[in-house]
Amino acid sequence: MPPRLLATAAALALCASSATAQSPQTTADLKNGTGQVIGKATLVEAPKGVLLKVEVKGLAPGWHGLHFHEKADCSKADFTSAGGHTHGGGDRVHGLLNPKANETGDLPNLYVAADGTGATEVFSSLTTLAALKDADGSAVLIHAGADDHQTQPIGGAGARVACAEVK
Repeated sequence: MPPRLLATAAALALCASSATAQSPQTTADLKNGTGQVIGKATLVEAPKGVLLKVEVKGLAPGWHGLHFHEKADCSKADFTSAGGHTHGGGDRVHGLLNPKANETGDLPNLYVAADGTGATEVFSSLTTLAALKDADGSAVLIHAGADDHQTQPIGGAGARVACAEVK
């Protein structure tokens, strides 16, 4: 095989193998307080964190707090069964804008359009997919209001309106 053709074949083989190699991921249904599926959360392992993709419908328009919570338990209608934010240990406190270190559950807000649909893709370097899928799992929670990224304990984001169990 001529050298140039050999190099092209090798490059194509390399592209094909990296296209088929996928990072571990988990997809979970986002449910509202009545148990209706209103979207999905997909978590993808990244080299230095986790990538979260959220698609949702049927929520009030505007900004909504988005967090990782301690337990994969969305059994209560108010989602308090999911516990508090994942913490990460030490003296961490809530808030991406808080200088005292961030909880591992801190994420940017989700924007929902006038038609009630929202979608986002955010990266967190504060946790990993393995940590979120520990023995009791975790949950992706959407709150009724925006997170101000400073107020304790949840940034003033209000009630929990959607929950996805991450196992």
